[in-house]
Amino acid sequence: MRRQQARVRQLNPDPIYNDVLVSKLINRSMRDGKKSVAQTQIYKAFEIIKEQTKEDPMKIFHAAMENISPNMEVRPRRIGGAAYQVPMSVRGTRRETLAIRWLVTVARTKSNTEFHSFGEKMASELMDAYKGEGMAMKKKKDVENMAEANRAFAHFKW
Repeated sequence: MRRQQARVRQLNPDPIYNDVLVSKLINRSMRDGKKSVAQTQIYKAFEIIKEQTKEDPMKIFHAAMENISPNMEVRPRRIGGAAYQVPMSVRGTRRETLAIRWLVTVARTKSNTEFHSFGEKMASELMDAYKGEGMAMKKKKDVENMAEANRAFAHFKW
């Protein structure tokens, strides 16, 4: 049985864009505790976006995040010995978390032949997500399609 709700930690905004969401992206893309390396790569991605689109990278980043944030997902629910995949709407913080997780995972799995650094891969995936395409967008569609397919179990919501 759960004792308490997990406390939400206050996260400081990143130093350059003064945005908490960028800070979350940096923290998620960090490897082996090397935050300065992750910061450099994310800022490099934003510079690439700025060069290629001639637009504000923050506008593109937020639009991309909005595009890949899921509205519905399935959660397992045990009823009478059987586990049903019940579609549920996704809370705000979890939407952000899933979107960032998918973005970083997809950027990491991009091929090294096309791109040389993580920053280039991230810029490419962010621009794809902004246009409504790319692997992170596909992941969102898959999750929402799964929720749609299991709509028959929606009455098991709790």
